[in-house]
Amino acid sequence: MPSRREFLGAAALAAAQPLGAASEYKIAVIGLVHSHVWGHLGPMLKGEHAKLAGITETIPDLVAEAKKRGAAEVPFFSDYHKMLDEVRPDFVWAFVENNRHLEIVEACAPKKIHVIFEKPLAATYSDALAIRRLASEHGIQVMTNYQMAWWPANYAAKAKVDEGALGQVWRLHGIVGHGGPGKPEGLNKYFFDWLTDPVKNGAGALMDFGCYNALWSLWYFGRPEKVYAQVNQLRPQTFPKVEDNADLLLSYRNSTGIFEGSWDLPRSFQDLEIFGLKGSLYMKNGSVELRSGRESQAVEIQPLLPERAAPLANMTSALKAGQPLDGLTALDINIGVVEIIEAAKLSVKTGSAVPLPLKARCRARTARFDPPLK
Repeated sequence: MPSRREFLGAAALAAAQPLGAASEYKIAVIGLVHSHVWGHLGPMLKGEHAKLAGITETIPDLVAEAKKRGAAEVPFFSDYHKMLDEVRPDFVWAFVENNRHLEIVEACAPKKIHVIFEKPLAATYSDALAIRRLASEHGIQVMTNYQMAWWPANYAAKAKVDEGALGQVWRLHGIVGHGGPGKPEGLNKYFFDWLTDPVKNGAGALMDFGCYNALWSLWYFGRPEKVYAQVNQLRPQTFPKVEDNADLLLSYRNSTGIFEGSWDLPRSFQDLEIFGLKGSLYMKNGSVELRSGRESQAVEIQPLLPERAAPLANMTSALKAGQPLDGLTALDINIGVVEIIEAAKLSVKTGSAVPLPLKARCRARTARFDPPLK
């Protein structure tokens, strides 16, 4: 992975390129069943980086909500294949179930249409590998969007580690979660229904929040040697088909990652602690604290360059520069994320740690994950 200096240097190079008008690129949306869409629709409608040229959705309630939020003048389609042919977007942002990500790439890649997904890249490792093959064959970019990929604090913490402020870094502890994905009512029911389905999501909280933790571990330590996971179903009446709490232990030769992902927390967490032999860092959105012994100090956080501060800006910057996406949203590291989650599913089933890389027999597993719930 590039260092923060390389990350910002690449952004500076991209920023030196002339920025075209928003109409230079067209974006289309496939699906509205992922609730993250409501946070991104506004920036897309502004058209600063690309013109929103079409939206595909078949659920009347979701179509009505999008129009209510300002998309009334955007063409709507019930068939995304038709939309791709008529609109001919440069890239799409798909807000669909995780197990449909490969299907979207199969449709877009031959048309040279780039793709943005909400995390994770795919519901299964075999799907993730197939996405990479298609992207490579057809020369398209595939971005996996994470909130923390656009946090200046995330890069301030990594820069301190890379500078040697902690000495040898040997331990990560991450906790990501909240009180759950709401209730299956109103517009949220469309999101809740698939997020709590072991096939459509790929798991429950293990997939939903384990992917953040896996990404952090890959960024700092690379691919682990072994993956161990355990899950709980603390609220079976609310989540009858999936786990609502998951713990990951990622083992390396000289380091370890201990991670928690949960739908059962009293408040929201997306926190990372990084431990070295000389000190530790505590990072959350907006702050980084350096600790050594009883002393602590706030770490200065520099803003990211505009081309690195948001998904639309980052995608269009990469397209203008003719350079592949890098960093936390890039394809290869996110294939690694799905490999870790797939290994975690196997660990839950077997009760044992699973070595990486996964063997071929594991890569061909079916999409279904049924954790041993009580």
